[in-house]
Amino acid sequence: MLFMFHCVDKAGAADIRAANRAEHLAYLEANAGRIFAAGPLLSDDQSGMVGSLLIVECADAAAAEAFAAGDPYAKAGLFDSVTIRPWRRVYPKA
Repeated sequence: MLFMFHCVDKAGAADIRAANRAEHLAYLEANAGRIFAAGPLLSDDQSGMVGSLLIVECADAAAAEAFAAGDPYAKAGLFDSVTIRPWRRVYPKA
């Protein structure tokens, strides 16, 4: 089942994001076969990153929670909030 992860950075945490970016990208690469989409959320003026949006294949909600908890960004305390919801692809049709 696919799950959507909407992660919002803490205000003023750009240094945490930068310091943990390489480990975060390595985590995504290690899980690439499960990732439908992933990328940063941008500020309104597109000058910086303010969060993350991922859609990831997980067996169930517990596995989705474990995936989120394993992200180096989460371990470093980057996020102010993380929302996880089941997601269904409608378009484009698979």
